[in-house]
Amino acid sequence: MGSPFASAATLLSPRLLAGGLLVASCLGAGSLSFVNAAPARAQAEAPVPFSAVRALNLARNTAVQSNGGLGLYRPDKCMFETANAGNKCLISSTSDGYLFRFLGGAPGWQQLNLAASVETEIRISSDGRTVLGIDYNGAPR
Repeated sequence: MGSPFASAATLLSPRLLAGGLLVASCLGAGSLSFVNAAPARAQAEAPVPFSAVRALNLARNTAVQSNGGLGLYRPDKCMFETANAGNKCLISSTSDGYLFRFLGGAPGWQQLNLAASVETEIRISSDGRTVLGIDYNGAPR
């Protein structure tokens, strides 16, 4: 006679999400287990300084506030990515600070392939804590 309990292999339903996060949902129990299964190549990449992450978040949030809030405006998806050298929104990163330039528009503009309605260029301090200036916030140039 078999066990009334299913084996662990049949209870767990693993899925790999973006960023290398492995989610195994336990069927019937409604709980989730998270395991970091990031690819080995991610470990080889240089870490992004915390000040760069802070600067990206400050630049994005300042643009959102300057353009009426999330109900009216969404910045380019690159403003939700890591602030590493490969980010197309990061124009420069020097000892003087960070310079971001990015498009934005009404909610859903990128997903619906609509034209952006706003371009923002913003400077953030090198520690990522202060907005040094909004150099441009207007119609895309």
